[in-house]
Amino acid sequence: QVQLVESGGGLVQPGGSLRLSCAASGSTLDYYSIGWFRQAPGKEREGVSCISSGDGMTYVADSVKGRFTISRDNARNTVYLQMNSLSPEDTAVYYCAAARLYVHGSMWTLPGIYDYWGQGTQVTVSS
Repeated sequence: QVQLVESGGGLVQPGGSLRLSCAASGSTLDYYSIGWFRQAPGKEREGVSCISSGDGMTYVADSVKGRFTISRDNARNTVYLQMNSLSPEDTAVYYCAAARLYVHGSMWTLPGIYDYWGQGTQVTVSS
């Protein structure tokens, strides 16, 4: 079993940057595909990005392509989400999640394939 803890959220002005961290304990993160999701008030949970287990293939939603980058530091057992050029539309609670399988294609966007979830970190983009 793996426990996930997100950090790095906060209040940032439009155009600013944040780096979210997803720290894992209880298991080696490299064995899992890790996804980042977000949920804004009144909206469904949305897949933002994912990094597959093993080969580290990455996926990113069209809405954040070119602005968000996912990466994994195996030594720190942590996955990061670098978010640049933030806009108010990016305001949401951001969650990381771990799947015990190799994620490929569009399956990464499906919340149901993930086995473990963190409690989320709030990101607010506002002037």
